[in-house]
Amino acid sequence: MGIFDFLSGEFIDVIHWTDDTRDTMVWRFEREAHEIKYGAKLTVREGQAAVFVHEGQLADVFTPGLYMLETNNMPILTTLNHWDHGFKSPFKSEIYYVNTTRFSDLKWGTKNPIMCRDPEFGPVRIRAYGTYTVKVSDPALFLTEIVGTDGEFTMDEISFQIRNIIVQAFSRIVASSGIPVLDMAANTDGLGKLVATEISKVVADYGLVIPEYYIENISLPEAVEAALDKRTSMGIVGNLDNYMKFNAAEGMGAENSAMAASMGAGIGAGLGMGMAQQAAGPWGARPTAAVQAPPPPPVEHVWHIAVNGETKGPFSKAEMGQMAAKGTLTRASYVWTQGQDGWLEADDVVELSQLFSVAPPPPPPGA
Repeated sequence: MGIFDFLSGEFIDVIHWTDDTRDTMVWRFEREAHEIKYGAKLTVREGQAAVFVHEGQLADVFTPGLYMLETNNMPILTTLNHWDHGFKSPFKSEIYYVNTTRFSDLKWGTKNPIMCRDPEFGPVRIRAYGTYTVKVSDPALFLTEIVGTDGEFTMDEISFQIRNIIVQAFSRIVASSGIPVLDMAANTDGLGKLVATEISKVVADYGLVIPEYYIENISLPEAVEAALDKRTSMGIVGNLDNYMKFNAAEGMGAENSAMAASMGAGIGAGLGMGMAQQAAGPWGARPTAAVQAPPPPPVEHVWHIAVNGETKGPFSKAEMGQMAAKGTLTRASYVWTQGQDGWLEADDVVELSQLFSVAPPPPPPGA
């Protein structure tokens, strides 16, 4: 075998990449000092892109398919100095394979609590976490802006930066949304779309897209949740005085069943005396009626108004009436209050529709 036959056999003529990992985003084809032969075959599979870099300059990007590497389909390589050593113009170039499939089930979460101003509780701190997917949309831009000369670039190397972008966008949108913390769980879909739109604007400069973004949970600090649980329990109990009496009677019965039996006998005797007094008619002493405590006052709603895509409020019903009188609040204005299922027009809310139907009384008859 001649020397030229030996040299031509040393040149790589088949270039391809099969990925057996789940987190490799970019892999550089290792030449090991070999040169790529003119006319070599390049295989790019579905979910891949091949980026050619020659002498530090990006030469071309190949989408899925089978290619013959010739200068007629790589214009930048026509300026190479062709060798004349018995083989066809070998050239040295770096070839980077870019994984263009989705990287899914990636986690994000707030490292520190986010401070928000709630219309009901005042300043509160919340935490949130969820998942997202990322995909390379522009291989050339991703290679030049992020990867550089890294021979094997993984998802872990950029996930931390993307998580910071997500948390920053989430914090800004949630803090300015004006949605009460008790209603955020019902609005995670809308919040997720707003955050995804904001994130996409930033990662597009890296050649990436975020196809999916999910908010799995929004929670309060443990101390605040404990206080909220107590408040919920009080609402379930209702009349606290009756509840305490019931617990006391139940505890006494559990401690000493004999004492409970004697108490039952005493209660029976008392009932007998009461019935005897009632049978005595007007000559007998009548039992004193128990004094009941008045019910708690109704909770007044506070309202939010949507104006040009922004949330205004909260406003009391009296303030809403003043705005209705001035015309700044109309029947077609969108309003929302705690416990209401989404935004509604003011005319569709019974409590507010009355504000537009108040008319002055008829004038007095003429003298």
